[in-house]
Amino acid sequence: MYLADSRAGKAPAAPDTGVRPGRRAPAVPGTVLALGAVSLITDISSEMVTAVLPLYVVAALGLSPLGFGLLDGINNGVGALVRLAGGHLADRGGRHKVVAGIGYGLSALCKPLLLLAHTLPVISAVLALDRTGKGLRTAPRDAMISLSTPPERLGRAFGVHRAMDTTGALLGPLAAFAVLRVTVDGYDAVFAVSGCVAALGVLVLVLFVPRQVASRHPATRPDADGPGHPGPRATLRDSAALLRRPALRRLTLCAVLLGLTTVSDSFLYLLLQRELRLPVHLFPLLPLGTAATFLLLAIPMGAVADRMGRRRLFLAGHGFLLLGYGLVLLASPDAGPSVVVAVLVLHGAFYAATDGVLAAATARVVPPEHQGAGQALVGTGQALARFVCSLAFGAAWTLWDGRTALAVTTAALAAAAVAASFVLRTADEVPA
Repeated sequence: MYLADSRAGKAPAAPDTGVRPGRRAPAVPGTVLALGAVSLITDISSEMVTAVLPLYVVAALGLSPLGFGLLDGINNGVGALVRLAGGHLADRGGRHKVVAGIGYGLSALCKPLLLLAHTLPVISAVLALDRTGKGLRTAPRDAMISLSTPPERLGRAFGVHRAMDTTGALLGPLAAFAVLRVTVDGYDAVFAVSGCVAALGVLVLVLFVPRQVASRHPATRPDADGPGHPGPRATLRDSAALLRRPALRRLTLCAVLLGLTTVSDSFLYLLLQRELRLPVHLFPLLPLGTAATFLLLAIPMGAVADRMGRRRLFLAGHGFLLLGYGLVLLASPDAGPSVVVAVLVLHGAFYAATDGVLAAATARVVPPEHQGAGQALVGTGQALARFVCSLAFGAAWTLWDGRTALAVTTAALAAAAVAASFVLRTADEVPA
C-alpha cells in the first residue's frame, strides 16, 4: 500500500483511503497502529531509564534530590519549547516522518551515551538531548495520526495510540528491574538494553510508517492534486498566526488554565504515600496503577469523545481529577487500600479522558497543512503550564504542608474548570 503511494510519474488520482473496494474501512488506520508500535517500543526504552535514573544520580553519583528535581524540571521545559520547532519543521513540505525520525533517533542515541556520563554537566547535556528528541517527535507524530484518520474517528485513533504508548510505559519499569536483578553492573546494563530497544523503535518507524501521509480531511484539504502533493509550504508566520483562529485560541487557553492547576504525578504519589502512611516499598507500584487504568480506558474514552464531543470529555476528565484530589484530602491516615486504588483509578481516568482527547480536539480545529504546528502550540502551552504548577506546588508544600498545598490547588482547579467551560461553550464541537 505504501509503495503504491510513493511511485512517481503517475497521473494524479483520487485520494487513497487505504481500503480495497468492497471492504469496510478499518476502525484504526494502519499508520496509527505503526506509530503506536513505535511509541510502545520507545516507551519501554525511555521508562527503563526513567525507573532507575533517580536512584542512579542520587545514590550512585551523589546528586541531591533537590538538584535532580531542578535538573528534571529544566529538561522538561526544554522539551516543551523544542516541540514548537518540531511542529513547524514537520509542516514545511509535509516532512512529518523525517522530523519525527530525527526526534526518535536523538532519544535512541542518548541511551548508550548515559554509559559515559558520570558527572552532573554531562548527564545534564545527555538528558537535554533526550528531551530535545522527545520535543521534536511529539507534534509530527500526532499530526500523522490526525492526517491519516477520518475526522469522525479521531478520538478512537488517539485512544488506540495512547493505549499502546502506555503499554510501553508499563513494561519499561518491569524490564529495568528484571535487568537489575540478573546483572552485576545493573545501571550500565539497563542503559545498554534501553539503547537497543530504542534503536528497534527507530527501525519500526523507518520500515512501517509511510513517508508521506495523505490527509483524510477532504473537506478542508488545501490541495486539489491528490495525496502526493502536500499543498502550500507552511511558513513560520503561518504557524504563529494559528492562534488567531478563535477555536484554537480557546482550546489553548483552556489547556493552559487547567494545566496551571494540575499537580504533577510525582507530587500526587508522594502525598498518597505520606498522607495515607503507605509502606515505602509500595511506592513504585503507584505509577503502575495509574498507567494500568489509563491503558484500560484510553480506547473507550476515545470512542466516547467521538460521540459526545472531545472538548466536553476533556473537561469531564478534569472532574475525575478533582474527585481524586478530594479523596486524598478527605481520607484519614488509617484509610484502607481501597482509597489508594480509587485515587489511582480516577487519576488514570483523568489521563484517558484528556491526553489523546486534547490532541483529537486540536486536530479538528487546525487545517491539515498546519497539523504539526497546531498540535505543538496546544501541547507546549499545556506542558509549560504544568511545569509552572509543579514549581508553585513545591514552593507551597515547603511553606505550608502537602495537604494545604493540595487544598489550594483543588480549589484553583475547580475555578479553572468553571472558567474553561465558559470559554469552550461558545464553540463546543458537534460530535462527528
